[in-house]
Amino acid sequence: MGETQRKWRALDMTLVGMFAALMAIGANITSWAPFLVIGGVPITLQTFFCVLAGAILGRKLGATAMTVYMLIGLFGAPVFAQFSGGFGTIVRPTFGFILSFILAAYVTGWIIERGNGNPSVVRFIAATIAGMAINYLIGTNWMYIAYKLWAEAPKGFSYALAWSWMIVPLPKDIILSVIAGIISPRIYMSIRKSASYRQHVA
Repeated sequence: MGETQRKWRALDMTLVGMFAALMAIGANITSWAPFLVIGGVPITLQTFFCVLAGAILGRKLGATAMTVYMLIGLFGAPVFAQFSGGFGTIVRPTFGFILSFILAAYVTGWIIERGNGNPSVVRFIAATIAGMAINYLIGTNWMYIAYKLWAEAPKGFSYALAWSWMIVPLPKDIILSVIAGIISPRIYMSIRKSASYRQHVA
């Protein structure tokens, strides 16, 4: 393995670690602003950093960064919302959102990579919005199932109520997903301009 290849692999690891750290930061805004928890759902920046990771790093590294973030939290580091962590998180109604980040980042990167290197802002925005939609779809359905099967549901809880809770963070996540789609193409292309990087990922 050449020296340049080793450097790019080190860079990959750095980027994965950076986005895992950004996810932890984005998760814990509610620790300083508890009023941003609506219906048990924290209003965070995780969706933004998730789709940004997929857009900049691509499907494989983006999904890897989200997997690393999830595993760090499951093994006890307080990186989830409200500085929580541990395997007990799996049974929480909001764990589906954490799990969905992996697929959301992967799909975001996959859509962009289907553009064959064309840094179209429209494609990037479509990809980040698609990633956000996956985050909502998996997370909300997991929450509904959790409240119906094992968690103590609020009075009058229904599928419609579960989705109504998501109306609160939705405008914020749409705006931030569009911003992620706008700012990521130049970063994406700058990383891939290196011939050694193209050789590494081929």
